[in-house]
Amino acid sequence: MATLRAHTLPSASTSGINRASSRRSTIRAMAGRMTLYDVPVSNNGARNRYIIRKKGLEGEVDIVSPQSIGGLKSAEYLALNPQGKMPLLVLEDGTPLPESEVISQYLLDKFADRGEALVAATPEERARAALITRIHDVYIVPIQGAMYRSMDCVETRAAQIGQIAFQLDVLEGLVRGPYAAGSQVTAADAALFPTFVFFEFMLPAYFGWSDVFAGRPKLAAWWAHMKQDPVAAKIMEEVRGGLQGWAANNRWREQGISDHVANTNYKWAY
Repeated sequence: MATLRAHTLPSASTSGINRASSRRSTIRAMAGRMTLYDVPVSNNGARNRYIIRKKGLEGEVDIVSPQSIGGLKSAEYLALNPQGKMPLLVLEDGTPLPESEVISQYLLDKFADRGEALVAATPEERARAALITRIHDVYIVPIQGAMYRSMDCVETRAAQIGQIAFQLDVLEGLVRGPYAAGSQVTAADAALFPTFVFFEFMLPAYFGWSDVFAGRPKLAAWWAHMKQDPVAAKIMEEVRGGLQGWAANNRWREQGISDHVANTNYKWAY
């Protein structure tokens, strides 16, 4: 599910504001702790789930589906996040905190003394981790939908698949190993790994790639290393489970992707 289209927040009347305030109070009273709105297949939310588990915060944060308050389009959800996207973290006092990387950095800051640091030891490695995360968020996340979402223009889809291949090469030049930024696991690994589950599942099966990691030995070594992490393995299981559900429902045919890829005037495999 990952990035979803934003929905416009309806004009708020005084009663609407009161309802939103009441909903936040209800959430706070029911949970007594933070709530992360997310679903298993979401790669962006998975980075937050990775951090929560890696730092042992399962007792601090409940993870629930947006459907529990009506879904992403509901008035209740839009009152918390007008963008209508997930993940969304609601703090103990009812304050909503959207955007996956903002959530990640908040958790790392608030719980700096819990579990693994997930922050590199040197300024240089911290900068590298931030850059890798930035490449992912700015240049990959906005186009990842080309792999699984309906699009009218076959040319646009093909161009974005090509851009994914290009950004993989950029990451190959940045990843140090054994983790993304170097010797320590960081939030950059949390951001990259779930999206690579998408790549590894979709690109060979639906776009004809022989191997996502062909010609990218540093990324291949990083991927192999990350899969040995029990927390990452759990994330992979969750995300792949969602993707397998999509496959069972013939998503790639129903969204017109199979027809696009059948057009040999465009390049799909890299």
